[in-house]
Amino acid sequence: MKKLLLFAAIPFLLISCEKEKILPLTDIPSEIPDYINTHFPETSIIQAVKDTDGFELTYDITLNGGYFLEFNRKKEVIDIDGISELPDSVIPEKILEFVTTNYEEYFITGWEEDKRNQQIKLDNGLELVFNMNGDFLRIDN
Repeated sequence: MKKLLLFAAIPFLLISCEKEKILPLTDIPSEIPDYINTHFPETSIIQAVKDTDGFELTYDITLNGGYFLEFNRKKEVIDIDGISELPDSVIPEKILEFVTTNYEEYFITGWEEDKRNQQIKLDNGLELVFNMNGDFLRIDN
């Protein structure tokens, strides 16, 4: 019975571990500003948040110009959202070629990667899903 209670309590303990901490610009891991300076040279960081949710750690970065980036614990970008067109340099080449060929009148405003797929959002609201190799899978509603 005690073991059952312990296992039942674990999800609640993990939920209570959720924590967001605003980071001073000097405390941001160097890989993150390096990425931003390379791909978003005309922007600057407005806010950086270190987000701990259970065992998951992410860095949520807000840039001026309406860009929002999320980095994983390895400091790899996993999510980019913008109110305008994302730089071509942040989109995998195969995905960029697909969009240029099939949706030439639209541009990419969002890119996200999870463990299995990549997803982009076009300025018309359409969301396209690709595998990790950049092969088109489907339109996501």
